[in-house]
Amino acid sequence: MDSVQEMKGASIVVDTCAAIEPGEDVLVVTDWQVSDVAERVAAAANERDANVTMAMMDPREYDGNEPEDTVAAAMMEADVIITPVHRSITHSSATAEAKENGARVISMVKFTDEQLVRGGLYADYEGMRPHCEEMARKFTEASEARVTSPQGTDVTVDLEGRDGNAHPGIADEPGEFTALVHIESNIAPVEGGTDGTVVFDGAIPNLDIGVLEEPVRMEIEDGAVTSVEGGKEAKTIERVWAEHDDPAVYNIAQLAVGMNPECPEFNGWFSNDHGRYGNVHFGIGTSSNLGGTTRAPVHFDAMMAEPTLELDGEVVVEDGEFTFF
Repeated sequence: MDSVQEMKGASIVVDTCAAIEPGEDVLVVTDWQVSDVAERVAAAANERDANVTMAMMDPREYDGNEPEDTVAAAMMEADVIITPVHRSITHSSATAEAKENGARVISMVKFTDEQLVRGGLYADYEGMRPHCEEMARKFTEASEARVTSPQGTDVTVDLEGRDGNAHPGIADEPGEFTALVHIESNIAPVEGGTDGTVVFDGAIPNLDIGVLEEPVRMEIEDGAVTSVEGGKEAKTIERVWAEHDDPAVYNIAQLAVGMNPECPEFNGWFSNDHGRYGNVHFGIGTSSNLGGTTRAPVHFDAMMAEPTLELDGEVVVEDGEFTFF
């Protein structure tokens, strides 16, 4: 792989996405599975005369697990936190506390050297930012969402009183969070307020599942998953849930849309599939980092390829295409 091009990608992370300034305290949190990417990002931040520290830890067992205590303590001292990790710590208490302390957080889960060279990282983040923020406003203003799809999805979601979140690939103000390369808007549904059927036919980037070989069907009642059906992917989900004696793992935690035009297809890259343009997905597990009240030991997202999303009767995504821009 071309190290010069990799450094170009790392420069996008530190300049455009994190807006790092000279003298800022930058913490790069990583593990041995993603350390090559972390080294590129740390080097790019160092070139901006930032004070750069890289913290290496063992990969977490599941997305949503807490980082090591020493890493969590270091996060409380940083102006900017960039996390090229194998398992996401986005929904951890440590990340929530660091944001509340004023840190800008940029998540880079399962990022590869190749993703520094091509793909979603090279999107027009500034150009998409207004659309991402408009989608978040639409979430905030809505009382109810309905999601349908040709595969059989038909679910309603209570959004009353909840604020939408814009994650445009840029975190340039204290306390902001974004994930690369998503360009995503999302909202935490009201607990107990999601009911219906969801058929995921796109991808489940978490749990080492990736692009779905066959659809995964979930029945949802009173805001929690009551059944899951499908092939080996469904069995993986059931196994992970069974390992945790905690009803919070079934919580419908997030309703989100991917908005990265440079991610036109599901391809098995973790961040690409989250940001895949026009997908609607649900997060299951922790919602407290998004504006909800539930904290679970594990969190994962599942995507639909051809969704239609209505907010208070207004169609904002139709068959995977946005209608308002």
